Amino acid sequence: MNIYEITEDYLRNETGGTLATIVNKVGATPQHAGAKIFIGGDGKIFGTIGGGCLEAEVWQEARRISNTNENKLLHFAMNGSCVEDEGMICGGSVDVFLEPVLQKYHDVYKGIKNCMEEDDRALVITTFFNRSFTKTLLYRDGKTLGDPLPENIGRSIEGYFDAGKLIFQEGAIIEPIAAPSHLYIFGAGHVSQYISTIAKIAEFEVTVIDDRESFANKERFPEADEIIVEEFKSVFKRIHIKPDEYAVIVTRGHAHDAFILEEVLKKPCRYMGMIGSKRKTKIIFDHLKTAEVDENVFNEADAPLILLQKTRKKVLFDENILNKVHAPIGIDIGAETPQEIAVSIVAELIRERRAKKRRL
Repeated sequence: MNIYEITEDYLRNETGGTLATIVNKVGATPQHAGAKIFIGGDGKIFGTIGGGCLEAEVWQEARRISNTNENKLLHFAMNGSCVEDEGMICGGSVDVFLEPVLQKYHDVYKGIKNCMEEDDRALVITTFFNRSFTKTLLYRDGKTLGDPLPENIGRSIEGYFDAGKLIFQEGAIIEPIAAPSHLYIFGAGHVSQYISTIAKIAEFEVTVIDDRESFANKERFPEADEIIVEEFKSVFKRIHIKPDEYAVIVTRGHAHDAFILEEVLKKPCRYMGMIGSKRKTKIIFDHLKTAEVDENVFNEADAPLILLQKTRKKVLFDENILNKVHAPIGIDIGAETPQEIAVSIVAELIRERRAKKRRL
C-alpha cells in the first residue's frame, strides 16, 4: 500500500493527517528527495524519510500543525549531536515540507493514487506562501484536479512530466507521478518466497506466478500484491509485461525457465533475470539463438531442456538481446542459502532501478 492510498483511506474515514516530503537534500542523507511519510490524525506513521530523530521531530511538528491547516518547511542539518547519538554516518542536510491533508484535496490524492495504479503520466504541483498553499494534479492532456494551475509555473511544464524526480524551486514543488516498480516472479519455490518478502521491503509491487496452487498462495506469499495460479504456457495471454517492469525467472524446471525467458524476450522489460548455472544459461541461450540443437550436448540431468528442438529452426534472438538477460542472476556475494540468493537478486533489482533514476 503506497502513501497516497493510505492518505486517501484516512480522508475517506474523515481522519486526515499530515504529509511530509523531503524536497531538497545536500550531501549524504538516509533518503532521497521525494521520500515521504504520512502522519495520520491518530498519530500513526507510514513510510520513511530516514528514521531516527529526523522522523521524530517531523512527527512532533506534524502533530502540532495537524489541526491548523498550516504548512511548514523545515530544515535539518544532519551533522550535529543527533547524528552522533544515533551512530549515523550521514552528514548532509534536508528540507522537509509539511502539508495538512485536507478534505478539499480528497479528489487530488485519489487522483494521484489512481495515476500510480494505472501508470498515467501526471504532475503534482504544490505552491506555498506564508501559511497558505495550493495543490494541483495536472494530467498530460491538460486536465486538472484541485486548485487552478498557478500562473508562476513556467510554460515549459511539458518537460517536467518525464523528469523522473522532484523539482523544488522557490515556493513550488513539482512532482512527476511515478508508478511503483513492478516485479513479476515466475516460480513459487523457497527462493521466490524470500525474493517476494525482500522486494516488498524495497518497495516493489510483486506478482507471483506458478502453476501449483499449493505453492502459489497467500499463506506462502502474504505480502505479494498479486498471486496468479496458471500454466506458464498460457499465463502470457493474461499478463502483459511493460518496458519499465522487472521479471525474475526462478521456476522448478529448466524447460519452464526456457519457455518463460523466450516469452519475456519478445517484449523486453527493464530487468530480465534467470536463476541457474553458467552451463544451464548457455544451453538455454543456445536454444534461443542457434539454428540447431544437438541432443548429444545433453546428459540425463539436462533432459528437461530437450524441448523437442531436434530439428533445424531459424534464429530467435541475437546476442545483443540475450546480453540484456541477467544470468546467472543476482550480484555476486557468494550467496548459498535461499535467503542469501534472494538478497543478491533484489540487490541487483535495486541497482538497476537506481541506475535508471541516475540516467533520468
